[in-house]
Amino acid sequence: MKLKEIIDKLGLKVFTPGISLDADVTAGYSSDLLSDVMANSKKGQIWITLQIHQNIIAVAKLKELAGIVLVNGRKPEEATLEKAKEEQVPLMSTTDTTFNISGKIYQLTGADK
Repeated sequence: MKLKEIIDKLGLKVFTPGISLDADVTAGYSSDLLSDVMANSKKGQIWITLQIHQNIIAVAKLKELAGIVLVNGRKPEEATLEKAKEEQVPLMSTTDTTFNISGKIYQLTGADK
């Protein structure tokens, strides 16, 4: 499923207009520990986190993630937003909790199939 489809179906707020949303999303990965995401996430996953600092962009870029969803209505720090634009990493937000948005993404991506 394309990132754009997930954004539309879940009503995610996009903080990085102009960045391509055509990435194929293979699944979601929920974690707030950067070391965990670096060790266990896979290329093409969408990362779900409450972290808002710019280091999340470096991790997403390193792991070739499809994008980052901030939970609980969180907004990225200005430095994070600038880094996301520079590195072309889609950055989104939802008012949902990590649990709820993870379940919704799981259902959409068919990650269990």
